[in-house]
Amino acid sequence: MPSDEERFAAGLSVMREMFGARADQMVESGTDLTRPLDDMVMRYCFGDLWQRPQLSRKLRSMLTLAILATLNRPNEFKGHVAGAIKNGVSKEEIREVLIHTMVYAGVPVGVSSLRAAVEVLKELGLE
Repeated sequence: MPSDEERFAAGLSVMREMFGARADQMVESGTDLTRPLDDMVMRYCFGDLWQRPQLSRKLRSMLTLAILATLNRPNEFKGHVAGAIKNGVSKEEIREVLIHTMVYAGVPVGVSSLRAAVEVLKELGLE
């Protein structure tokens, strides 16, 4: 079983691939208050969950977008739009994920999430 340090390193590697410099910024900006949570996110979410082979990173990104949209978590959603693009999710697939989510989670969820996605896509030069 990998050590906590190995899981952290693996999680940081995944985060760097998905989010670039944002991963290092998270580590560097940690405080005594936030560091334990940041460490858990790195090890548990990205060191364990995102590396499970049963689902591709692309599919995990699509699921994550749907879940974050449904939970109305715009900051995390925006970050994961950029990560989804890195994981091979197209603009059209992001749109379809949000249309699908809108039907099951509500029109306001779909509309606000699509607006947030467009904001990120513009920043990335894709819209």
